[in-house]
Amino acid sequence: MPEPAPATPPDSTQPDLRPSEGEAADAELAALAKAVGHPARVAILRLLARKAACVCGEIVDELPLAQSTVSQHLKVLKTAGLIQGEVSGPRICYCIDPRTLRRLKVLVAGL
Repeated sequence: MPEPAPATPPDSTQPDLRPSEGEAADAELAALAKAVGHPARVAILRLLARKAACVCGEIVDELPLAQSTVSQHLKVLKTAGLIQGEVSGPRICYCIDPRTLRRLKVLVAGL
């Protein structure tokens, strides 16, 4: 079976000028922290950072979790905007959204 095309992260060349403090920033940080608040989701993010992009089956092969559990964790990460998925035939290829990851780093650094 051919390799899936890698998911393409959004254009991340534009600077993020949103404030890193205040009510909106605090709510954003809380939502992102909740998304990374499970060790399996942290492991998925680390895996995607190493591989640049991969499909759910590859993630399942790397982690001691059932496919349904991995899918649920991917859904949480995608909903939070930390990853994105691109349909590649019958599969979805996932990658980290670098802009959201940078935003998380800025918000944590502002603590």
